[in-house]
Parts: sequence; structure tokens; C-alpha cells
Amino acid sequence: MKVALTIAGSDSSGGAGIQADLKTFQAHGVFGMSAVTAVTVQNTQKVYDIQEMAPRIVHDQITCLFDDIKIDVVKIGMVSSIELIKAIATALKAVNPPPVVLDPVMISKSGYRLLNQDAQNALVDHLFPLSEVVTPNIYEAEALIGKKIKTIDDMKSAAGDILKLNAKKVVVKGGHLKEDRATDVLYDGKEYKELHGHWVKTKNTHGTGCTFSSSIAANIALGKKFFEAVSLAKEYITGAIEHSLSIGQGYGPTHHFFDLYAKAGIG
Repeated sequence: MKVALTIAGSDSSGGAGIQADLKTFQAHGVFGMSAVTAVTVQNTQKVYDIQEMAPRIVHDQITCLFDDIKIDVVKIGMVSSIELIKAIATALKAVNPPPVVLDPVMISKSGYRLLNQDAQNALVDHLFPLSEVVTPNIYEAEALIGKKIKTIDDMKSAAGDILKLNAKKVVVKGGHLKEDRATDVLYDGKEYKELHGHWVKTKNTHGTGCTFSSSIAANIALGKKFFEAVSLAKEYITGAIEHSLSIGQGYGPTHHFFDLYAKAGIG
């Protein structure tokens, strides 16, 4: 069985973070492991508090796993401080890592900045060069390149600029672009590809970014090439949103096991 490691924060409501990552890995038939960067106090309505792990603990979680287990892919989610970013980079450099999928969680769906500028710079300096694929949303891509993105052509231009930051391949997620379809732009340094998806009318989209990037990682672990891995992940996240769960009073999660439930006849 292929093995994936997620390096991310814990979501106590189970819809995002390491919980979403592990569910996504398992849904793809990939064994998931985790290095926890932070513990959050949150439900479907809001985040109430967060406690970061000590950088040494995060570093050692990573290296001890590589000492024992063959890991086929690494997914990195939210890391909120320069110290944590440096600890992760140091650990990965020490273990000769497999492909890394970096979800640069810098700005929320609502446009709220989650990383200050110094931490964003550290993310680019230390983790972009180690990453095979980077998956910013529109707001994050704008922050990375310092330009507004209003069209598909802007997304393509942004993808090219992001590769100049030492990223190898990029997926600019277009879910926040005011278009009639949800379009993502993929770029591997040679070829652009657009992935189109239909809009799903639901408020239950908590954890979509985590789930999408983890699906990309799982498909890479399974041997899929970049464009195919992202295309399959797009299909998966669309299905997970279509079957999203109305749990709680706020924004519910996507359904990570929708296809397995369907096969089992569970509604």
C-alpha cells in the first residue's frame, strides 16, 4: 500500500486540516500518517483558538516517520509561523523526501489573511523549492505575485510568475473567480491546462482546499502524473462537494467517502 504523510493542523470539527487529509488519503486507498503542526478549537461556525506545536516536536514527528517507513508523498497544509516553516524545511531536507504537495494556506475563502508577510516570505523561501506542486487559491496567488487576478488569462500569468518563485508545478484554484464555471489553471513550466467544473449550490464547503490538495497528493503517490493527478482530484472534490454534509449550524464539511457510501447503498 502507498503511504502519504500530511503535515498540517488539526481541525476539531473534522472537516479540514489533518482530519480531511487522512480521510482523503483513505478514500483513495492510500495509508495516511500525520505530523501535527497545531491544535485548533473550532466548530462549523468559527475558529475560537489555536495552539501551535513546538517546532522541535513537528520536526521530530517528520524525521521519526521517515526513519521507519517508506513514504510516497508529503502534503503540507497550514503552517502559521516562521519557526514551524523552518523546522519542516530542515526535517524534509534531512530525509530526501518524495514529491511534496504544498497547499499555501495564507488567505481564507473570505479573503482574510492567515499569514503575515514575513511568514509568507519564509514559506516561499523555504518550502516552495522543496515542493513538486503548489496549490494557491485566487487570493493566495494574488498575494504571491502582488497583482489582482480577474480573468483566466490573469490566472495563467500568475501561474507563470509563481513558478519563478522556485515552484516546479502550480495549480491556481479559480473557485473565487467570478466566472460561470469553476476553472483551475495548471502549469508545469511547459504547458498550461484548464480544468472546468460546474458550480454546486451548497454552503457546506469546509475543508475543500485541504481535500483537493490531499487528493492530488494521493494520486501522485499512486503513480499518476501531474495533469492526471490534478484532473482526478478535481473530479473527486466536485463529487465530495455535491454530496456535502449538513453537520452543525455553520459551514459543514464535504463528504470524503461519498463514492464508498454509494457503493454500500448508504444514503
